[in-house]
Amino acid sequence: MGSRRRDEPGGSSGPIDKVPLRDAAEGAPGRSRDGAHITRPDRGIPVRAWITSRQSGEQLVDGEATAWTDAQVHVRYVDSHGREGFVWLWAGAVTRR
Repeated sequence: MGSRRRDEPGGSSGPIDKVPLRDAAEGAPGRSRDGAHITRPDRGIPVRAWITSRQSGEQLVDGEATAWTDAQVHVRYVDSHGREGFVWLWAGAVTRR
């Protein structure tokens, strides 16, 4: 488990642990993005997203949209334990803050 310094979604900065694989959020199927146009902004867009993880269950998390298609959004998020994760989610699970 590594720790690194990075701006957290929401503005503060400091060392942040990564979400361990055993508790990573379940993502939308990658094959559904095959051939889709992916938009990648210069800066992340603040969002709130519903994630489901194996051990922590469902959580509403703050994050940043770092890429999207018409149907899915790639989100960098901080979970309820203060750990950083990345996941592709269905667009319906994500709203702008």
